Amino acid sequence: MKKIILGIFAVFLTASTVFGQAKKPTIMIVPSDNWCNSNGFMMEFDNEGKVTKVPDYKKALQENSDLLLVISKINELMADRGFPLKNLESTLKSLESDAAEDAMLTSKEGGELNESPIDKLKKVAKADIWLQMTWSVNTVGPKKSITFNLQGLDAYTDKQIAGASGTGEPSFTAELPVLLEEAVLSHLDNFNVQLQNHFDDMFANGREIVLRIMTWDTWDYDLETDEFGDDELGILIEDWIGSNTVNNRFSTTTATANMMLFEQVRIPLYYERNGQQRALDARGWANGLKKYLKNTYQIEAKLMMKGLGQAQLVIGGK
Repeated sequence: MKKIILGIFAVFLTASTVFGQAKKPTIMIVPSDNWCNSNGFMMEFDNEGKVTKVPDYKKALQENSDLLLVISKINELMADRGFPLKNLESTLKSLESDAAEDAMLTSKEGGELNESPIDKLKKVAKADIWLQMTWSVNTVGPKKSITFNLQGLDAYTDKQIAGASGTGEPSFTAELPVLLEEAVLSHLDNFNVQLQNHFDDMFANGREIVLRIMTWDTWDYDLETDEFGDDELGILIEDWIGSNTVNNRFSTTTATANMMLFEQVRIPLYYERNGQQRALDARGWANGLKKYLKNTYQIEAKLMMKGLGQAQLVIGGK
């Protein structure tokens, strides 16, 4: 009996150690688009000639004291459960320090960077998951309660991977953090399980990105040419993608002589460099294909990004 008890204890200890060492997603908490729009915290930017509205987080933090309280409370509750957090206010300050440098950056043809403010923030934050928070305070006589909606979004695909919503019990307290904690607490553990399950899936099966291959019209070849190897160039590119994705997981959505679109491309979360494990993003992974084309076939290409999760490689020059 003693051996059995010791054996069970050893298994439990091993499981606890593995769970304790498991990597957790990095998270950033932001007010939802709906909340920002309802409270007048939106700004406009030129998106390739089209005016687009996006949340103005800086203005919201400066002018709405409740937002800081909400973010602080959610940060506290998540930290208590062992999830690493990114601070929105600190990340915005880092973004401002990079703004002057980006403003001076142009292409060889004189073009400027075309990124949305949200894409820039995601690039600086380097979070795996964004938590979008919406809340409203309900008042019935002397009692108050909070109705909330918490959405976990994959930062690379913008797909919702976790969700929680509800209304707390009416209370005589008027303190927002207390009302929020009472409303959220009963939902948070299940919400965190959803987040961790998604991250575990990424760890096992890779992070999902999109890769678009295009060609310059000044290039003398196309993706159907077979002068660079034992098959058409497009097939050779597919072979490289298959060899460099997790479990060969990707979908070729479109394939023509001039462009290819790969979706549901699963890339590793990490790679080894100088004996250290480093995070791998869509840009770093796609740069591997760029180097492969240049080193193997002497084909130049220009790598461009759209947000965190979509890489575009234009073949035939820089």
